[in-house]
Amino acid sequence: MEFVYNDGGRKDAGYKGVANDCVCRAIATATEKPYKEIYKLINDFGKREKITKRKPNRSSARTGVYPEAIKAVMEFLGWTWIPTMKIGSGCKVHLRENELPSGRLVVNLSKHTTCVVNGILYDTYDCTRDGSRCVYGYFYKK
Repeated sequence: MEFVYNDGGRKDAGYKGVANDCVCRAIATATEKPYKEIYKLINDFGKREKITKRKPNRSSARTGVYPEAIKAVMEFLGWTWIPTMKIGSGCKVHLRENELPSGRLVVNLSKHTTCVVNGILYDTYDCTRDGSRCVYGYFYKK
């Protein structure tokens, strides 16, 4: 899979330093919306979350987003979730060009979210693990 470095517009938006903002970068790249707009949207959804024993923090565009919040944000934006793996099923789809559909995708991986557009990976690093990285599912816009 071809890899293209892309920070989702983070630097252009004036943000500096290191952050765990893969969800924000992936959504901004896939939707072609400004990084700041997606950053604010994720944090707005995070403010609505309840803190529990299992979730001691709220989702944050800078420090990490819970899967439920990613799904809520993407559904709000009109995107559809396609699961590619179920508990105990094993890996069926890998982060490879020939195993994902064409179009703009926000792809969920283990502890990471990235953007794939027409078989090209847009991220700050090549997270494919040489094509062995398992895809949990992806969002696409109809």
